[in-house]
Amino acid sequence: MEPSDRHATGPGDDDTTPGRFGPPPPMPPPPLLPPLPPNPPHASHASHASHASLPPHAALPPETGHPLTPLAVALLNLTGLGLGFVLIRRWFPAILCCAATAALLFIALPADVDGVPGGVLLAYLALLVIAAATGARLATRTSGRGRVRGPLAVGLGVVLLAVPAGAAFAYEGARDEAVEQMLLDRLDRADRIVAGLAGEPFDGPAGHGNKQRYAKAMDIYRGLADDHPGSKAADRLPESLDAYYKTAAAPYAAKKYCDAISPLKHLRTVPATLGKDRLGALATWPDGRLATSLYECGAAGIGRSAAEGPLGELLRTFPDSDQAAKVEPALRAAITAREADLKGSEPCPAVDELRAIGTTASGLPSGTVDADALRGATDRAVERGVYACGVDEFRDDRFADAARTMKDFAAKYPDNKKHRRAGDIAVAAEIAGVRPSAGRHLPPARHARGATVDLVVANLGPGELEVLYTGPTTGRVTLKDCTSCRIFADKPQGDKACRAGVSGYPRTTLRLPAGEYHFLYKRAAVSDRAAGARLSTSYRYTDCSFVTRGTAGLGLT
Repeated sequence: MEPSDRHATGPGDDDTTPGRFGPPPPMPPPPLLPPLPPNPPHASHASHASHASLPPHAALPPETGHPLTPLAVALLNLTGLGLGFVLIRRWFPAILCCAATAALLFIALPADVDGVPGGVLLAYLALLVIAAATGARLATRTSGRGRVRGPLAVGLGVVLLAVPAGAAFAYEGARDEAVEQMLLDRLDRADRIVAGLAGEPFDGPAGHGNKQRYAKAMDIYRGLADDHPGSKAADRLPESLDAYYKTAAAPYAAKKYCDAISPLKHLRTVPATLGKDRLGALATWPDGRLATSLYECGAAGIGRSAAEGPLGELLRTFPDSDQAAKVEPALRAAITAREADLKGSEPCPAVDELRAIGTTASGLPSGTVDADALRGATDRAVERGVYACGVDEFRDDRFADAARTMKDFAAKYPDNKKHRRAGDIAVAAEIAGVRPSAGRHLPPARHARGATVDLVVANLGPGELEVLYTGPTTGRVTLKDCTSCRIFADKPQGDKACRAGVSGYPRTTLRLPAGEYHFLYKRAAVSDRAAGARLSTSYRYTDCSFVTRGTAGLGLT
């Protein structure tokens, strides 16, 4: 048997050719999953066991990363730097977060008193919340392969949250420091206002606006004390208030007591503004100084109308003070001093001062001084002083003043023993005002005795006539109006009428001691005229007064 003639057949082989292969087998379908990486040798058994549990051709679930990754992304985004987006490689949102944080820093820095506007801060916080929520959502749909492990990322997020928290704390501290500096600047501004008032009057025309400047500084101090009691500026307030008080009370330190009254009164109102507890000893600091200023200013003004105000205010404000107890003795001493001045060369000013003292005593609060006794003492001194003043004015050739003073004395003190002499001096002074030679000597204190001269005085003109005379005796006489008299064309016509007789005219006869006399003729319609004559007992005189068209004819005929 030859080998080529032999072939073998198997079951199902209907037609085969000896020495040839059959057709290639068909390709299997592609796998549903990518090939798994080889397992480590030590894990081959487990791997085979795992794969053995899967049904043939089943798909494996996708790998999604650690379940803490969304939380980590959210925490990292809350830092404001977009690090959560960086973790999941979302670059554009990360850049937006950084830009928002940079904008916030641009607005917030440098830290100032006002801080970041509330709207900006709310918008930024809303952005962080949105970024955290968006990052967490994206992280749940993003594979975590090749990323930072979830627990580590969460820990990093928690740590990095300390950065914005610390920055916020530091910013708040910087803002607080800015507030402190602002308050210190405000305090310095008030202190500069006070320093600029040193040596300046508190009020009055020379101190226009200064009172308002003091008030402005005090408003700043009050604001610091009320609104920022725990600030550094508030801690410096005692020093500033001490300077404020000393500056305002500078006139008192300079012993300018009248100028010190207004600022010291102002300082007494400060406790109502700031409170006694804040001022401490300064609350009562002005009291004694004000009492002293009121007394010294009033005492210096005794004898002038200016005394009543300060002394009255002293007795009303500090009635139990040592200074108030000095008021009545000071007034009595002033009366005694002015009484002595009445005997000096200038009694008139003393009279005016005595009157002012009496007015001051009457104006003081009831019951604080013996006003009746003080007023009685001044009234008696004034009565003596008015007469002394009139005499002094006459001797100083101030005849108009002397005439007025003596007329007032005679009218006011009719019971005074010098009443008549005061009237004589008033007459002589009135004559001397027109005829100065009549004022060379005071009228005699007593009328001259001895032989007298008859002087007939007649009114030949229209209107009432008053004749004043002084010489060895002094007096005045008034003749009634001559209704039938006419105005003469000239003086010769008047003289002719006088020589013709005066029995038909208003007239009177004066019996005067012989001697040199000065006369003053006063008629309402014409100017006063004065004349003089020496009267002798060898003659009988007629004095006619008439009116001419140009002047009044006066004189003896």
